[in-house]
Amino acid sequence: MAKLKLKTHVINRDWCKGCGICVHFCPKKVLELDENDKVVAARPQDCVCCKLCELRCPDLAIEVQTEQE
Repeated sequence: MAKLKLKTHVINRDWCKGCGICVHFCPKKVLELDENDKVVAARPQDCVCCKLCELRCPDLAIEVQTEQE
């Protein structure tokens, strides 16, 4: 099975309500809430592409785009 490599985090800031669920579930603490209580990928280089943020977001506001190595 090929390892996934992060391409980008696609965050729809209009849909994000700042609940912090994605931040809580991120095992590598990649995500944070900014001063507007919207999610941002503060440390994308640490992302392991587990997609827990994408799976847990109740508003479908985050997508983890990957490529195979």
